[in-house]
Amino acid sequence: MAIPQYALEDIITLFTNGLHMIEQSYSLPAGCILRPASAQDLWSIRKLVLRAKLDPTQLRLQQFWVIESEGQVVACGQLRNFSGAQELGSLVVTPTWRDRGLGTFLAKHLIQKATQPLYLECLGKRLEKFYTCLGFVPISWQELPQSLKFKFGFSQLARILFKIPVTIMKQGSEIGGRR
Repeated sequence: MAIPQYALEDIITLFTNGLHMIEQSYSLPAGCILRPASAQDLWSIRKLVLRAKLDPTQLRLQQFWVIESEGQVVACGQLRNFSGAQELGSLVVTPTWRDRGLGTFLAKHLIQKATQPLYLECLGKRLEKFYTCLGFVPISWQELPQSLKFKFGFSQLARILFKIPVTIMKQGSEIGGRR
């Protein structure tokens, strides 16, 4: 059964408008600002990363962006550079600020800043679902560029040995505009 052309056009318009509404619905709460991290943010970033049980050894301050409210860092994330690839990492929102769209806002900002294929690794199905909504798709370790295989290799070993639910993902949509 064929769908009339006018019906397809209406569906496409509704879908496009829906995506536009989703894009617009994420803004920062009043009083919050997004900015590149500065030297004064180092300890706040380390504290957020450690409390989230993330790897604190790969923090590169010049690659971080933060969201601040009333002089306090309430979210952070970094865009790490590798040969032929980038990694979205250390994305953390302080618990009292969660579920307000800060993680989505910051992740979208980092995706837009990416200039090379973008990868990440996440722990658990909840985060996998979060990143899937941002256009990331699960990939295997074998699909990684060589520059990321060593770094992501440890988490894959933990996944195999200790059954830790780590997922490697690649930004697969055009949200960042450069994939």
